[in-house]
Amino acid sequence: TVHDMQAARGTSLSPDSGPTTHTSVRLFAIVAALTLVVDQVTKYFAVAKLQDRGPIEIIPNVLSLTFFRNAGAAFSAGTGFTLILSLIAIVVCVAVVRMATRLRDRGWAIGLGLLLAGALGNLADRIFRQPSPFKGHVVDFIDYGVFIGNVADIALTFAAIVIVWRTWRCISIDGS
Repeated sequence: TVHDMQAARGTSLSPDSGPTTHTSVRLFAIVAALTLVVDQVTKYFAVAKLQDRGPIEIIPNVLSLTFFRNAGAAFSAGTGFTLILSLIAIVVCVAVVRMATRLRDRGWAIGLGLLLAGALGNLADRIFRQPSPFKGHVVDFIDYGVFIGNVADIALTFAAIVIVWRTWRCISIDGS
């Protein structure tokens, strides 16, 4: 307990039982890399198999696979600002990588890894897909009935949940 730690002279009050920075950074990198690979592979198959066909229902009226090229952000907002969205994604990626060097918390490592993968996944589409570099359209194909997204969007959603949860619990990226 904190009281026991305070009783021992010279004992640090910071938690020592958590993972090391090296372990957390490794977890961050693994989560980011695996999620990015899954995102890009599923987009490759969406383009190859879904582009020229109608929706494939998985769960009727709930979930289907529907090919869509999204020129904007979430819900196709900001379709005229693809270059700005690309620049924002680059800034986010740089900030996340810089933050990751201070990681000592598994939750934050997972959250930031998902955030990086989601941002990179959609950024890669904007850079490398048609109509032109930094103005490319993001491949969306998971149709929830209300909106259409992709694995990168799912990663961003879970990243937000994890980051809000860790913040709400007052746990910082260094585990304190």
